[in-house]
Amino acid sequence: MALLRALLLGLSLLHCAFAAIFDLSELSWSLKNENGSIVVPGTVPSQAHIDLLKAGVITEPLLEINDFTQRWVWMDNWTYTADLSGFFDTIQPASSDQTLLVFYGLDTIANITFAGIPIAWVNNQFRQYVYDLTPHIPAAAASGGNLTVEFESAFWYGLNVSSRPDAEFFPGGNGVFEVPAARHYIRKQQIDFGWDWSPAFVPTGIYKPAYLVTLANESDASSITLSSTPPLSPSGSTNTSDIIFIEEVAVDIYKLGSSFTVLPDQSADWVVNVSLAIRAGASVEAPTVQLALPELNVSSQAFTIPTLNGHANETVWAIVQWQIPDAVPQRWYPHNLGTPQLYNLTATLSLPTSSPTSEPHKVSFATRTGFRTIRLVQLPVPQSDVTERGLTPGDQYHFEVNGKEFWSKGSNLVPFDPFYSRITTDRVQWVLQSAVTSGQNMVRVWGGGILQPSNAGTAGGVYAFYDLCDELGILAWSEFLFSDALSPINPFFLESVEPEIRENVRRLNRHPSVAQWAGGNEIEGIVISTNQSLPNGTIYLDQFVTMFQDFLHDLETSESRSVPYTDCSTTKGFLSLDPYILRFDNGTSGDIYGNSERFDYTATDAFDYSTYPIARFVNEFGFHSMPSIYAWEQALLSPEDFAFNSTVVVSREHHNPAGSLAFPNPNAPEGQAEMTLAAEQWLPVPPFLGSNSSITSGSAQDNATFAAWCYTTQVFQALTIASEINFYRRGAGLPENNLGGIVWQLNDIWQAPSWSSIEFDGRWKVLAYAEERAYRPITIHPFWIPEAENLEVSVMSDILGSDVQGTAQMTWYDWSGKVVLALPAVKFTVPSLNFTAVLNQTGLDSILPPGKGVQDVWMLVNVTADVPGGGTVTNENYFTPTSLGNVTLVDPEITVNTGYSYEFVLEAQGGVAPWTWIEHPAGTVGMFIDAYTGSPSNAFYLIPGVQKIVRFIPNTALSTVQDPRPIDFVVRSLFNNTILDSGSKVETELAVDAVQVISTSTVDTIGHAPAKPHFPGHGHDGQIPVVPP
Repeated sequence: MALLRALLLGLSLLHCAFAAIFDLSELSWSLKNENGSIVVPGTVPSQAHIDLLKAGVITEPLLEINDFTQRWVWMDNWTYTADLSGFFDTIQPASSDQTLLVFYGLDTIANITFAGIPIAWVNNQFRQYVYDLTPHIPAAAASGGNLTVEFESAFWYGLNVSSRPDAEFFPGGNGVFEVPAARHYIRKQQIDFGWDWSPAFVPTGIYKPAYLVTLANESDASSITLSSTPPLSPSGSTNTSDIIFIEEVAVDIYKLGSSFTVLPDQSADWVVNVSLAIRAGASVEAPTVQLALPELNVSSQAFTIPTLNGHANETVWAIVQWQIPDAVPQRWYPHNLGTPQLYNLTATLSLPTSSPTSEPHKVSFATRTGFRTIRLVQLPVPQSDVTERGLTPGDQYHFEVNGKEFWSKGSNLVPFDPFYSRITTDRVQWVLQSAVTSGQNMVRVWGGGILQPSNAGTAGGVYAFYDLCDELGILAWSEFLFSDALSPINPFFLESVEPEIRENVRRLNRHPSVAQWAGGNEIEGIVISTNQSLPNGTIYLDQFVTMFQDFLHDLETSESRSVPYTDCSTTKGFLSLDPYILRFDNGTSGDIYGNSERFDYTATDAFDYSTYPIARFVNEFGFHSMPSIYAWEQALLSPEDFAFNSTVVVSREHHNPAGSLAFPNPNAPEGQAEMTLAAEQWLPVPPFLGSNSSITSGSAQDNATFAAWCYTTQVFQALTIASEINFYRRGAGLPENNLGGIVWQLNDIWQAPSWSSIEFDGRWKVLAYAEERAYRPITIHPFWIPEAENLEVSVMSDILGSDVQGTAQMTWYDWSGKVVLALPAVKFTVPSLNFTAVLNQTGLDSILPPGKGVQDVWMLVNVTADVPGGGTVTNENYFTPTSLGNVTLVDPEITVNTGYSYEFVLEAQGGVAPWTWIEHPAGTVGMFIDAYTGSPSNAFYLIPGVQKIVRFIPNTALSTVQDPRPIDFVVRSLFNNTILDSGSKVETELAVDAVQVISTSTVDTIGHAPAKPHFPGHGHDGQIPVVPP
């Protein structure tokens, strides 16, 4: 559907290769509200908020409390209108060509009118729509007219549709986080209505590209090669016509004979199943398609496909299957298990022309894909494993790629922006690359968000996602978009859902990164609870079975033989695979079934292993933290807002959610308190401002205090999540045989308190660096049970297929940095997917160095191991036998010298600096790496006499500041909190001085001030600013 315009215009622009294509973004659009009081220029693709922002009607939606003040936008109806004369100028009068109107995404409920003629009413954000306009073109071209898309407010639609006489009633509001719009009836991104970490903007608009496609009524002997997989989304119109339009391409690669219920034979042939949905402008007899893998120099026979009847209002499906011997292609693997090998699968359509002497017209395209098998194993634990390995009976829950089980380590991914139309590939690539760099092999595409695109140029994607996952070698656990609400099963609802599911399964089948399709998010647990708590609860259980056990299962398995299905993100598994029958509570007490979650916000439970789930797999666990001061600077405008509990900051705390339109969120203090109490329980904390930290003068010291609180909540978040990751990794070698942990969450949708490890603009939180240490192939961790006074230091390995040997070292230090006791090095062997204890001691008298108390010392644990085929792996961790809030830290007197290429040499001249943190300046995105190993490095214990040399690696595509000054980087540690917390006048003055050297230029309302260091050769002398005592 696209061509390069280089031959015509001398420019490398994408074209529609299957037809003349008119890009609707080239029309002159207007946007108006229902009563016409607002009329502004519109754009495609876009959404109403974005066009209102461009016109100056509203300010940036993510500023301040705009999620509240701009509610009027989503309570109104909006109409996009374009004058069609620009299109009519491109078509031939009295032509017999046929014309299609193609929308790749409409958000969400809309009436479409073409030149005054009603075309369609739509109500599903996740579908593409193709309409035949041919009967209407002659009259419209003669008289002119507009293309109009009238959007109904999703809020009002939800209230209306849920009031239908045949609409089902659901108890308890059914998942209302903020906007009470009966979202379960709306096929729209569910977080648009608010979540416990997301704003509610309820956007509307033509949020993906749209086109008018003209199909010729005859073909010639030419050959066309497309630039990518159709249906393409060219950037601009083309004038190259053709007789066909391919509206769908599905590639499903699986082992011969395998299916959802039949395990793949790893030695069997590969089956490459290619399905094409074709619309034709002319009849074509005996068309064929031939497949090839050019890199492997193999090709198929020419397969005959059905006759094309020349009716553009009808879709003809062409389905072919090509068998390839197992040994021919190299397999795709996640990046930490092998090579994510991809190939160009080419398809060439041969379309005989009307002249028997002419060569056939040919259209070819290539699609990137890979060969792999993926299974979600939920079968019973073999009795042999119970007897010989001591595994707990029940069901398994883990993934296998190419027949090999592995430890799934990753994060949950949420939408990148409340407004899809402004997401960019650069932003997405950074988040996914960050996950890979931090050792993750899986992201979970959460079911309350959006169905992510393949790439910017396919099916109106706007940006790339699954193509990036394929290339980076990271699996994408994918979900249908049902989340935290019981689902209706009305026929009118299912009528919209069925094509949505089919289209998207087919679209994404080609991606080897797709790990599974889950029916929805957390709904199984909700329906089990509903069934147990309501007298008529079985009604909702039966409806769940209809929707998630039967309907969605049948749709997915009918469209894919390569990707497994499960009913829900968190599930107790199934009783039977064929037929598919869910388990629910039908299990044996003491056995383990399905997977699990953990969200415990009681501060004292943070490191209490008895509160951690004993599970085969934990697909959600997390704790929230503040974003950095730099993120708040993007969202806050008033100096008075920069306080932990200021009105604006608290308004952006959506945990626990309001459950209504109440503003500010009346439940926000609960979330704020959870962060505060956890920090107070386990860390030295900065002071509060005023009685409740909601009062700030906007002074430099007050802003330093707010920045310190943001950092401190991030340190606690990192501590508790790293503890859980290591606990679950250790569980691989215990009776639960845990083989996966997926942290909640990876990225942010705005600047606010959240569970993320990466902030909205791409800045890494402390958690991101802690995850990298915890997700290394070999990790070491101290497991401390204070009630039993038991310390176990264990080494965990997720290396497949071989034992790993190495050396562990455990060293006790006091807080001045003096070595108190160095334990003998321990040589170890750790089996694959298992752990080995290198220290196990009970009783403080035997654990602590002689004469030392729990507040006096801490232990550095580190490991060096040789990984077969992977070189040397190192890791370190830290153990404190009491809360860091209980110890008396010694001034570390940190110095930082700068080197070339943003290299920083950090040294502690005084005491130990726990959780030393170096921050890059506002406007920059990037990560810090160890200058020697190249691994991410930040948020570490800085020990006197032990240099840390880190280098900042900027992401220039996302950074608005391309050449940051070294003096604008900031270093802090937990010791600084003890200085800020001092009440004496002298130390308060020193604290103000500290603030004045941690930021950039002149003092302003945010409390920034000058400082001095440099890079050699940059014309300065000095050191990077450190928050001083």
